Amino acid sequence: MGEHQTALRGPDLAAGVREDTLEEGQPLLGHAEGQPVLVVRRGSEVFAVGAECTHYGGPLDKGLVVGETVRCPWHTACFSLRTGEALRAPALNDIPRYQVERAAGTVRVTGRAPPHPRRRPAQRPESVLIIGAGAAGGAAAEMLRREGYDSPVTMLGADAAGPYDRPNLSKDYLAGTAPEDWIPLRSPDFYREQDIQLRTGTRVVSIDTAGRRVQFEGGETLPFGALLLATGAEPVRLQVPGADLPHVHTLRSLADSRSLIAAAGKARRVVVVGASFIGTEVAASLVERGLEVHIVAPEGHPFERTLGPQLGDFFRRLHEEKGARFHLKRTVKEVRADRVVLSDGSEVPAELVVVGIGVRPSVALAERAGLALDNGVRVNEYLQTSASGVWAAGDIARWPDPHSGKSIRVEHWVVAERQGQTAARNILGRQERFREVPFFWTRQHGASIRYFGHAEKWDRIEVDGSLEARHARVDFHEGGKRVAVVTVGRDLEGLRIAAEMEAAVA
Repeated sequence: MGEHQTALRGPDLAAGVREDTLEEGQPLLGHAEGQPVLVVRRGSEVFAVGAECTHYGGPLDKGLVVGETVRCPWHTACFSLRTGEALRAPALNDIPRYQVERAAGTVRVTGRAPPHPRRRPAQRPESVLIIGAGAAGGAAAEMLRREGYDSPVTMLGADAAGPYDRPNLSKDYLAGTAPEDWIPLRSPDFYREQDIQLRTGTRVVSIDTAGRRVQFEGGETLPFGALLLATGAEPVRLQVPGADLPHVHTLRSLADSRSLIAAAGKARRVVVVGASFIGTEVAASLVERGLEVHIVAPEGHPFERTLGPQLGDFFRRLHEEKGARFHLKRTVKEVRADRVVLSDGSEVPAELVVVGIGVRPSVALAERAGLALDNGVRVNEYLQTSASGVWAAGDIARWPDPHSGKSIRVEHWVVAERQGQTAARNILGRQERFREVPFFWTRQHGASIRYFGHAEKWDRIEVDGSLEARHARVDFHEGGKRVAVVTVGRDLEGLRIAAEMEAAVA
């Protein structure tokens, strides 16, 4: 992304605007040099930066200014107003910054400012090895270079592909509305230019944490100065007769999504097992492809364990309006070639079955290395493991969350990317605590939700507004404390609440 997607709006900032029209901390959208530009006054200073998020082109003028940063309303990427730097994923590219001239009560944008100077790391390990080429691993490798680290960086991925946009695999890409070239996060040329050695289809079988060396399948070894474990998670498989039939699919990798797309082209009816995020996103995408969709889950409501009954019923109505059928309070007893047998004895005809019943952290390598585990790899607030020189990030990391006061592990794309970025900075000596508010989003049949915080359980749910009108906030409380918030059609409100949660633990 990066080029404006719509007609330019607002004042011509090259011609200038009156300074007294700039409200403190309120973005003003205009344009200069044929590009959308955001002007923000903070105290005695005025900043000008590009107005579109570099993740998916989100409108930063609709976002939130916090200190000297602006946050995107779509997926909460954060940029520096002073430098234009992309401070937090999911945006990985900076936005342009512009020079500002102030004279006679007028503010003018006079042209692009040069890029901000490269930093120098406080520590320089001899090399950095990253095991895992997903969200956390890819973001970490990039951050090492952005932080000025110029020694060897090697990223090892068991997948055949380099880092790609995994959330899209169950959304637009599966629905057929996102082209293949949207999926890779970077081109092969990018890694060559950044001098990041990317080795895909590579499996590590052991880690010698004392000798700082890893061994690959086949016996090859590789030394490291610092190591980041970002091995991600694996789908939970269905354990019933017929679960290994060729028309039964899981969705985790790009290869999985391609295989599922090919299978969907030959099927009329699909059973989706699981009514949480992967399951319902797959269901929505396959409805878009014209399939008859049935969703099977043991709970009484979709998303019951993650979002509660109110939001669950909202999503159920959304899917039923598009023709999907739910089979709740039931499980799969058997899969046959042309049907699925449910726990109550009923049968659902289907030529395709997709299993989305959760994932498990891939910790076998960490376990063999003797790292401390707790349903994941246990790390401290700096994402360091129990072994010196070894960090962990992403789906495998269990960290002390300052917002809930608990040790948590979260399987969200943005959390993984941000942990990779924090781990990279800490590998270089920054000693930065990971205190991000967990965030994820989903979009199904035109309805989007944003989830801030982390509620493994709750004792009270409050709904403000109308879910039916798609303009609501849902608060999850535990022990008298709000632990998570979901917004529907209230993007700016969600950003404000997340900022408040951050400020409470600063």
